[in-house]
Amino acid sequence: MSRTNFEELLEAGCHFGHLKRKWNPAMAPYIFMERNDIHIIDLHKTVVKIDEAAAALKQIAKSGRKILFVATKKQAKDVVSEKALAVGMPYITERWAGGMLTNFPTIRKAVKKMTTIDKMATDGTFDNISKREKLQITRQREKLEKNLGSIADLTRLPSALFIVDVMKEHIAVLEAQRLGIPVFGIVDTNSNPIGIDFIIPANDDATKSVDVILGAMIAAIQEGLEERKVEKVDTEASEAPVVKEKKSRISKRPRTQKEDEEALNLNVAKKFIKEEE
Repeated sequence: MSRTNFEELLEAGCHFGHLKRKWNPAMAPYIFMERNDIHIIDLHKTVVKIDEAAAALKQIAKSGRKILFVATKKQAKDVVSEKALAVGMPYITERWAGGMLTNFPTIRKAVKKMTTIDKMATDGTFDNISKREKLQITRQREKLEKNLGSIADLTRLPSALFIVDVMKEHIAVLEAQRLGIPVFGIVDTNSNPIGIDFIIPANDDATKSVDVILGAMIAAIQEGLEERKVEKVDTEASEAPVVKEKKSRISKRPRTQKEDEEALNLNVAKKFIKEEE
């Protein structure tokens, strides 16, 4: 059974491409006709490509790996953030910072700094510093949140990228290609499909078009997550005695002294203030 159908895609305006003069010849196989100087996308092919992409994303999610969604254009960012959050996947909707993938260790350091500030706000460290120092650290946290908040839980490189408008997000595409990370993309008639592993030929400007395609992808990912959960429960049930034994060992480990933690947190706070100045 298909994830979508011709009528649903037609109603969402997925068939509307760009003006003929703006087309990329590599998209010719996915163009049905030209009408009023505008290319019309072959939605029968779009249905097939959506199914292929959805099946692949389902398997990635089922294996417990992450898919990074990228859409910084105004029409798509709200749809992408809402749907990615629904399945616990990371997303980028503000701007793509160069090196987000190719310089991932640096990005992780920034995320770790944000996590450390969050800890400082809850463990009492903020009570031992001045208002000015607290304000400096808070502003730094807000800046990090804007750029990296959605990928705070991304501890390793994503296993795939889903991109809305591969032409606008060409830097993200290039970084993924360089690292061998599969790219899923909504590709309009003005974009280059070469190098995109899973091409979904469709209108990437209309919010309804993006919404219906993402809906199919998210449904597939949700299925993969549910199947993984079922398999995990079955596995844990069969290995319950082993898990219990490991937990008992962990509980016997000595804890860090509270005084040492407070001293360490104060040093971290001073470090952040020094960096801000």
